[in-house]
Amino acid sequence: MNNAWSTTISPGAKWSGMVGKGKTIRFTARGDGANVSMLLFNARDLTERYNMSDTLKAQYTSHLTKGNILMSDNGLAMASFVEDRLGWHDTISGYTSRKTTDAKYGATTYQELRNEWLRSGEENLSVELVRNGLGVRDLGPVVNLFSKVYCDEQGTMHFAKDHCPKGASVTLRTEMDVLLVLSNTPNPLDPSESFPSVPVMIEIAAAALVDESTDLCVNHRSENLRAFENTWNYYSLLSL
Repeated sequence: MNNAWSTTISPGAKWSGMVGKGKTIRFTARGDGANVSMLLFNARDLTERYNMSDTLKAQYTSHLTKGNILMSDNGLAMASFVEDRLGWHDTISGYTSRKTTDAKYGATTYQELRNEWLRSGEENLSVELVRNGLGVRDLGPVVNLFSKVYCDEQGTMHFAKDHCPKGASVTLRTEMDVLLVLSNTPNPLDPSESFPSVPVMIEIAAAALVDESTDLCVNHRSENLRAFENTWNYYSLLSL
């Protein structure tokens, strides 16, 4: 990536930022077993956000990978998975809470351990939402990048323990201006008895222009094309 902006989210840390449309966002795991919980909002209208049910229903899937898009609750294409070395990113298991973090890894407090205390996804995401003019009520379903969670025929959810090796990466392309909210905290279903978060690098750069006729994400399904058309129309009206 030429002229990329980058940062590394340390284990247990959080990050949020506005990212303009037409950018690539590459996430790279700096160790085995990474998990980054992600929320996505329309930066121009924070009442519009990633809609899990529409995203999965329209693309006939329960997980996300290259070719899939993230749809908003207004039916717009927000971001696309343009590269993926893992083939599966979890959408159904949610994020950790203070209660589950204490129960699994032992109770810790900032007063006792300062920056070494064990944070939860719920707390991290809530703090970043407030920083951006939102609140706890704006918490919703997340995408857990780097994690694989699947269901058996009885509906039991299973976590794939060795899914993410060190160096694994996934790249999103922004289709609109977005507010990205991230928490580098464990997947709730990770069975590890020690806090398994690892550093994750983020690199943001300019993306190539979308070719409507050949782009994999645009043409993955007819519903994808319709979501892209909604986004293109949205920006066409803004530019009049």
